[in-house]
Amino acid sequence: MKKMKLKLKLKKKNLIILIIVGILLLGGIGFGVAKIFSGNDKTVAAKVDKKSKKKEEKIPEPEVQIVDVNSKTRPFAVMINNLGVARPYHTGLQEAYMVYEIVVEGGITRYLALFKDVYPEAVGSVRSARHYFLDYVLENDAFYVHWGWSPQAKSDISSLGVENFNGLYIGQPYFFRNYDLPVASEHTGFANLSAFKDYVEGKRTETDKGLLLDYSATNVDLGSDAKDATNIDLTYSYGFATNYVYDSSANVYKQFVNNVEHTDYETKEQYTVKNIITYKVGNANIAGDAKGRQTIDNIGSGEGYFITGGKAVEITWEKSSRSAKTVYKYKNGEEIKVNDGNTWIHIVPNDGSIDIS
Repeated sequence: MKKMKLKLKLKKKNLIILIIVGILLLGGIGFGVAKIFSGNDKTVAAKVDKKSKKKEEKIPEPEVQIVDVNSKTRPFAVMINNLGVARPYHTGLQEAYMVYEIVVEGGITRYLALFKDVYPEAVGSVRSARHYFLDYVLENDAFYVHWGWSPQAKSDISSLGVENFNGLYIGQPYFFRNYDLPVASEHTGFANLSAFKDYVEGKRTETDKGLLLDYSATNVDLGSDAKDATNIDLTYSYGFATNYVYDSSANVYKQFVNNVEHTDYETKEQYTVKNIITYKVGNANIAGDAKGRQTIDNIGSGEGYFITGGKAVEITWEKSSRSAKTVYKYKNGEEIKVNDGNTWIHIVPNDGSIDIS
């Protein structure tokens, strides 16, 4: 009897031990499972957190492409021949970020093409300097590239200290002539800006003046006051007019001269323009100048137009001195922003015309 009682006690005791061990084992497994699930929760949470962080990351802002807005490199300003016989051989103008067109003697026009951090091996054809073009060289703090000069330009280049390179005194590889062209030799001169890049080493090659225009990497909205501008006719004189037709598919203006496609001699492609700024100024013959050279009333202020994206809006312009930047503003007094692309500035004489439709 005693033995049976002892056995029962032992069985009971063993059962209690087994129950305790089972509880302990189950607890350990539960803890492990909880740890596993806890770890999974953390992994899932981490993945979700990463996804949300990616969503929170800002998309990089678009950057202006026509120029490096942070570059301090001084541009080259090249004087370009625009006589009808030379026009078919225009080269490199599409690579200019900005071009001025201004009247000279006899109602003809010349271009001043600016290149910044871009160095074509052929730009031209290059012709002689005129003194009021210096005002636009100065406002951009540029090196002036020309082939010859008027007496007034020669005097002002000296007195104003304009850094210039003259094809009359500098030869190859910086200036060269293409004698294969079927025109008089005076229309065959070109500048090699790639060579000039090395030529200016040791000179002041950086500027603190900044860009003339404020560029927008996103499309500029000209507002409700803008009018349609798909056809532009800018008449300088009887024989010189620049015309534009808006290409909505490319969002640029195709350029014509006297209603003939204006094309590049090397690429054979028609020139296109993103932004057009135009206004009128007074002009007059220089007294006593046997060749009828001009002067223009470009220091002061007036009104004009900013044209881009098939629209035109009225603006004001102001140039306080020969070296001061021309400031272009909307009628509300805010300085204009131009679209990312090349800009042509057409300064038309008062007896010319600006037609926008």
